Amino acid sequence: MSSQDTATFRKPVGIQTARPHSKSATRSTWVVPILLVSLIIPFIINIGPVRLSVYRIVLIFAFFPTVVAWIKGRAGPIRMADIALLLLCIWSTISFVVVHGAEGIQAGGIKFLETFGAYLVARVYIRTAAEFRAMVKVLCLIVLFFLPFSIIEAVTGQNLLLTAMDNIWNSYHRVAKDPRLGLQRVQATFEHPILFGVFCSSAIALSYLVLGYGKSTFRKIGTSLMVLLTAALCLSAGPMTGMVAQIFLIFWNWALKAVDARWKVLAILVAALWIFLEVTANRSPAQIFISYFSFNSNSAFLRLHIWNYGTASILAHPLFGIGFNDWERPMGMTSSIDMYWIVSGVRHGLPATFFTFLSFFCVVLPLIFRKGLDEVQSICRLGILCCLASFFLAGWTVHYWNATYVIFNFLLGSGMWLLDAVPASEQDAAPEEALARPRYHRENSGQLPTTRFGHRK
Repeated sequence: MSSQDTATFRKPVGIQTARPHSKSATRSTWVVPILLVSLIIPFIINIGPVRLSVYRIVLIFAFFPTVVAWIKGRAGPIRMADIALLLLCIWSTISFVVVHGAEGIQAGGIKFLETFGAYLVARVYIRTAAEFRAMVKVLCLIVLFFLPFSIIEAVTGQNLLLTAMDNIWNSYHRVAKDPRLGLQRVQATFEHPILFGVFCSSAIALSYLVLGYGKSTFRKIGTSLMVLLTAALCLSAGPMTGMVAQIFLIFWNWALKAVDARWKVLAILVAALWIFLEVTANRSPAQIFISYFSFNSNSAFLRLHIWNYGTASILAHPLFGIGFNDWERPMGMTSSIDMYWIVSGVRHGLPATFFTFLSFFCVVLPLIFRKGLDEVQSICRLGILCCLASFFLAGWTVHYWNATYVIFNFLLGSGMWLLDAVPASEQDAAPEEALARPRYHRENSGQLPTTRFGHRK
C-alpha cells in the first residue's frame, strides 16, 4: 500500500456505519470478544436434561437485549436476511415438535440461540468499521493463540489444550483420526479437526485485508501466513477448500486491481465453467466439486453418497424432515451428514433448505451490489465476502455444528452494518452523524482511541 493510501486512511474523518436511527444503538463493551473467546472453551455443562456450553450461556444472556435492540431499529432497518433467518428458526422448531413432540421444544430453543442469537450479536454490536476491525483482531488473536499448541499436536499427537481443559472441567472427547502427510490432524479444543480448520480458516482473508490494512507488506503477509498455517494443520479437505478460495480471491483482487470489472469477469468465467460442465459432463458440477475436493477416493465416494442419499431423504420427507432420527442409507455408511447445505433439509424439510439459502444470499448479494462505500468500507466488504465464500464452498464437504455453526452465523451478521454505512465523504456534509470508535474501548477513557478505522474526536 502506498504512503498516500495510508495517509488517506489516517485523515481525521470518522467512519460511521448507520443512518441516524441507529446512532443510539445498544452498546456493550465486551459481548463480542466474550462470545468469540467462549467458542474455544470446550466445557460441557449439564443442567438436568439440558446440555449447555460456555458459548450457549453467553448467547442466553445476550439474546433478549439483542432482540429488543433489533426490534427497536437500533441495528438499522430490519432486512430480508433477518426475516429469512428468523423463519428458518421458527420452521425448524415447528418441525422438531412435529417429529419429536414436546422434546423438540428444547432443540428448537438451542436452534434459536445458535442461529438467530449468534447472528444478532454481530448485527447489533458491530455497526462501524472500527468495531468490525476490533472483532477481526480478537478473532485473529484467538487463532494465533492456537498456533504453538497446534504445531505440537501435529508433530507429537499430544493435545495439550484439551488435556488441560479436561482437567478443569468435563470437556470434548479426543477423536480417533488417521495421520495425513506424516502429521497428526489437529483437534485443539474443538470436537473434530474439521471444525478446528473451519473456525481458524475464517480469519485468513480478514487478517490480510482488514487487520493488515495500512500495515507493511511484511506484517500483513506474516500475520496471514501464521493464520493460514494454524488452519491448515487440521489437514482436512473441506476447510482447505475454503482456504484456497480465500487465497485465490485475494490474489484475483490484487492481480486485477487496475480492472474495475474484475469481479464481473470472474462471475462470467465461473458461470461459463458451470454451463460447460452441465453440458459436457456426465455428472452435475456439484457432484464434480464434491468428489474432487477430497484427500482420498474413499472420502470422495462417501461424500457423493451423502449427496445422493441426503437429497433423497429430503424428497422423501419434504415438509418437516426427519429431525434427529436416522436417515436412510446403505449398510455400513456413516451416519454423519458431512454437508452443511443439505442438513437443514434432511432434518426440517425443503422449507428449511429454502430459508437457509435465502438467508445466506440475502446477506451476500446486497453486500456485493452495495454502492457508494468508501475505501475502508470496501476493504471490510471484500474481507467478509471472501470469508463467507469460504464457508459456502466448505459447506458442501463439511457440516457446521456447535461452536463452528455459531461462528458462521455470527460472521454472517458481522457485515450487515455495511448496508447502512455512510461513506466518509458524506459525513463531512452530515455533521449530525456520530463518529465511530471501537465499542470495546467505550468505557476505558473519555477520549476516542486513535486508529486507522477511526479518529480522536
